[in-house]
Amino acid sequence: MNKTIRRASVFSLLLVLALLGRATWVQAYEGKALANDKQNRRQVMAQYAQPLGNIVVAGSPVTGSKKTEGGDLAYKRDYTDGELYAAVTGYSSQAYGATQLEGIYSDVLDGTDTRLKNPLDALTGKQQEPGDVLTTIDPAVQKAAYKALGDKKGAAVAIDPKTGRILGMVSTPSYDPAAIAGLTDGATWKELTGDEDKPLVNRALRQPLPPGSTFKLVVAAAALEDGLYGSVDTPTESPNPYRLPGSTRYLENENPSAPCENATIRTALQYSCNNVFAKIAVDLGQDKVKAMAEKFGFNDEQQDVPVRAYASVYPSDMDKAQTALTGIGQFDVTATPLQIAMVSAAIANDGLMAAPHMVSQVVDSDGETLDSFEDGDTRRIVSSTTAEQLRSAMVTVVDKGTGSNAAIGGAEVGGKTGTAQHGENNSKTPYAWFTSYAKDADSGKEVAVAVLIEDSGAARSEVSGNGLAAPVAQKMMKAALS
Repeated sequence: MNKTIRRASVFSLLLVLALLGRATWVQAYEGKALANDKQNRRQVMAQYAQPLGNIVVAGSPVTGSKKTEGGDLAYKRDYTDGELYAAVTGYSSQAYGATQLEGIYSDVLDGTDTRLKNPLDALTGKQQEPGDVLTTIDPAVQKAAYKALGDKKGAAVAIDPKTGRILGMVSTPSYDPAAIAGLTDGATWKELTGDEDKPLVNRALRQPLPPGSTFKLVVAAAALEDGLYGSVDTPTESPNPYRLPGSTRYLENENPSAPCENATIRTALQYSCNNVFAKIAVDLGQDKVKAMAEKFGFNDEQQDVPVRAYASVYPSDMDKAQTALTGIGQFDVTATPLQIAMVSAAIANDGLMAAPHMVSQVVDSDGETLDSFEDGDTRRIVSSTTAEQLRSAMVTVVDKGTGSNAAIGGAEVGGKTGTAQHGENNSKTPYAWFTSYAKDADSGKEVAVAVLIEDSGAARSEVSGNGLAAPVAQKMMKAALS
């Protein structure tokens, strides 16, 4: 063989080896990435090739699958009482992806989770039957919250204090996830995303707002735990009116005739005395208030239930006047209804906070457990003595104070109202809050709730936590105890 032919042969062999190497690389290393690429139509076709698994409430699915007509996607997601459960399920759309439980557990629900496959399926690539997601939601509590919120813009959360189970989660205005489940729902999607009331936003988890006077429970807890005051019945050192430190501004109380000067914590919660809690926050200092807020869950960037909630915030680097305003849940303090419900739940549960969760189990098609979430995974927030005193003061709020609309005959009910400023110089309609707990001694049932009314359409003078939010909480608690 002459030199020219030999060189040509070697070069040709190298080309063949290069092609084989490239083919091997694509198949062995890039194949998975290509298969999982969002632009790969086969992935979407596989997702909707069979009926999806379900999200289950109290043993009954609130989701389903509907056979499509034409096209290459055989099924699409359907919903039972979609608007009622939208804040729990989220949506699963052929065009716009999936959110909330639909998104978190999409692999289980469409059958692609590797835990669903037996060894033979793994070898053959056969798609396994999908699994289900079992929630902790109590349909009676969910329906009570949704009906009571009505056409108001707001949100509500109910938690079992002992177990951490989320019994109800509603955000209004809501939407029907089925209306955006297909490929031809562009007009509805545009309407929903362009709506200034933001129906796609889960206000219960993902829209922190100033919590107003509901935050006074956190400040009271800090004062008692620190020993600043020995009990909720010890008179405080709280001038009325109270001038913000370093300022000429005086902090006013909603009720000018309320006995707020040097009031006890019990009386200050009963009448929602701003001067008392602003002064307590300054006396404690921002670091101690922040430490207590963080024990309750504020500033937690990874609050998963398992849907991730936006962090509720207690700020840093404030002057004393700003610290005083945080004492009444203003300045830069923000909270979600979930977070405020967690505060009441910990107080109700003797100072222990059970990790909140709205999924109990994830199972395969045979009902075998893939994931489970234990009830009662607790950590201590405040002492048993502090929790007992705060419950006593919260009962006074309902029995004799600003939370009378939350009362339930035959049950122990404690609560705290809140009205939070909104807009520059409080120029917009305030937010109305209410948080509470209820216990039935006969049945042993208990529940903690938080309700936010962002906008009810009521006149500014008619906005109050007791008038707007407490009736919603009362109906939810009554449903949970029944």
